[in-house]
Amino acid sequence: MDLVFTAAGFLVGGIVGLTGVGGGSLMTLLLLMFGIAPAVAVGTDLLYAAVTKTGAVWVHHRNRTVQWRIVGRLALGSLPGTAVSVWLLRDLIADAEVLERIILTTLSVSLILTALVLLLKDRLRGFRARSGASWFRRLQGEWQGYATVAAGFLIGVLVTLSSVGAGALGAAILLLLYPRLSAIRIVGTDLAHAVPLTAAAGLGHLQLGTVDFQLLGSLLVGSLPGIYLGSRVGVRLPERVMRPVLGSVLFVIGVGFLVGG
Repeated sequence: MDLVFTAAGFLVGGIVGLTGVGGGSLMTLLLLMFGIAPAVAVGTDLLYAAVTKTGAVWVHHRNRTVQWRIVGRLALGSLPGTAVSVWLLRDLIADAEVLERIILTTLSVSLILTALVLLLKDRLRGFRARSGASWFRRLQGEWQGYATVAAGFLIGVLVTLSSVGAGALGAAILLLLYPRLSAIRIVGTDLAHAVPLTAAAGLGHLQLGTVDFQLLGSLLVGSLPGIYLGSRVGVRLPERVMRPVLGSVLFVIGVGFLVGG
């Protein structure tokens, strides 16, 4: 099975290289398909995400495309959200059925939200540009800091319970709350926040005993070359083709989990 997981890592790494998103959602789904327990799939995927995204953050930091003040605001909400979620999981770890139901329901919601962000990315950008509502302008002004912390808390909960949401959802929130932030700085800032968040959530799962290090190693062996090759191919493949396909797949699977659960 190690070779199967390595191949899965290569596949997901390639898709991440092509689209820039989808790593957490696709990896968790594949692990569930292979029969991995939901809590172990989420915990292992969180540490997987922390390792694979660290290199990208270093590149963005050197290129000065990370807004560390915004990262701090997000972390001010997401890290407490992670702590609350780990505490909840610790109380439920003895009841496998309830724990599985909570994780799969959260995963369904996170997948649907991620899919909608991917499918409606251009509309979100347009809404940001033309919105004139006073409450929305306040979110981008005097309420901006509080809104960022609150959004970080929500992301922290979703990511800890499902391993999904650190990428696409974080980017969507930055897109709406920080209209003057360029696309490359949104990506860099989102990645910089995702690394400590997934690391903290992964360590929380480690304390709960829901991380499989042999599985983690197999995934990393495949994913690193997959990300490299996917990035090379992605230069030639238009984003307008890949994102709708990925978004549609995640949406259908998310609805299927929600209805099936």
